[in-house]
Amino acid sequence: MKTLIIKTISLLLLLLLLTGCTVQMAPLEEDPPPTGTNQPSTPPEIPPESKDTPVAPALTPRETLIRSCQQFMTTEEKVGQLFFVRCPEVNAALDVEEYHLGGLLLFGRDFKDRTAEAVTGNIESYQRAARSEFPLPLLVGVDEEGGSVVRVSSNRNLWDHTFASPQKLYGEGGLDRVREDAAEKCRMLNTYGINVNFAPVADVSTNPGDFIYKRSLGQDAETTAAYTAAVVGVMDENGVGAVLKHFPGYGNNADTHTGIAVDSREYGQFVEEDFLPFQSGMAAGNAAMLVSHNIVTCMDDTLPASLSPEVHRVLREELGFDGVVLTDDLAMGAIDQYTNDGSAAVLAILAGNDMVVTTDYHRQIPLVVAAVETGEIPMEIIDAALGRVIGWKYDLGLIDDGDIVTPEGLT
Repeated sequence: MKTLIIKTISLLLLLLLLTGCTVQMAPLEEDPPPTGTNQPSTPPEIPPESKDTPVAPALTPRETLIRSCQQFMTTEEKVGQLFFVRCPEVNAALDVEEYHLGGLLLFGRDFKDRTAEAVTGNIESYQRAARSEFPLPLLVGVDEEGGSVVRVSSNRNLWDHTFASPQKLYGEGGLDRVREDAAEKCRMLNTYGINVNFAPVADVSTNPGDFIYKRSLGQDAETTAAYTAAVVGVMDENGVGAVLKHFPGYGNNADTHTGIAVDSREYGQFVEEDFLPFQSGMAAGNAAMLVSHNIVTCMDDTLPASLSPEVHRVLREELGFDGVVLTDDLAMGAIDQYTNDGSAAVLAILAGNDMVVTTDYHRQIPLVVAAVETGEIPMEIIDAALGRVIGWKYDLGLIDDGDIVTPEGLT
């Protein structure tokens, strides 16, 4: 019997070897650890998703839009958004698309003798061009101050009367009449697709001999401050962007369209008077700020305010303004001698402006792009300005949340 068992096992082993099979031995079971002993305990491992790590808050549609533009737009596209240019007489829509313009400023020639249908059709064509690549509408602006500066209402085809000056309105019925007029202006502008009015004039002037007097309210600082707050508030309610001008206050200075104006007043006067209408306008709604070409010696005795980093520092840090800052028109004679190489826009952006108002954008935009590419203008400055411009467009209701998508790779 024992011999038979041995032979049987030997036969099985031989068969396994011939078929190439291997035998795996089951591991020996370890004895369970004794209970009741002082064994060191290992804390349970916490899954990564349940660890107490900070989670970044979700971006709002506004933040998503701004970051998308900052991250994915080209340098040329970003720089173009920083230009609010005078509308050219020909090929305006083509230039909007080619130069990626942020805004078009329309003047009297763009409305003179034109029908309502023609004006609306032109502006719609500009908007189609602006939206050709990004869902970024165009800022379309005018100077419709009332009185001596009226671009749209001077044409009877477009409105049935010309808007009166701030002084006349205030004399007729105080701030109530001013608010009524501002609301009517907004209705007219909205009719034609105009979303920015370069108004109100926030300059304090009580002397009829001052250059700016006829365009101002003609009252003291406190009354002018109440006026700017009233106008900006109405414009904000009606979706029209306001532009407070001409920071830091025009005073009794000469016309900078033709030459240099030097303001030698003390800083204290600006704090106590000139700043007040700008501050009240800032607090009243979604307003931008236009900086004059005056040389204000108490802040910077070497550069026009529009090109002065110190004036912009005062605006940002002393007044706390965080909105869009624009230059006055860089084509004015007051800054010619400061830009011998023609790079007025480069100096303006380095000074702290977010948008450049100019006629010669065909030349200025390539100069700014070149300055960014060489590092003269850091990309951080461009992106910060771009963020404020895009944010202004969003805040004006020009971009619907439904048009904003989160692109792949957004950080």
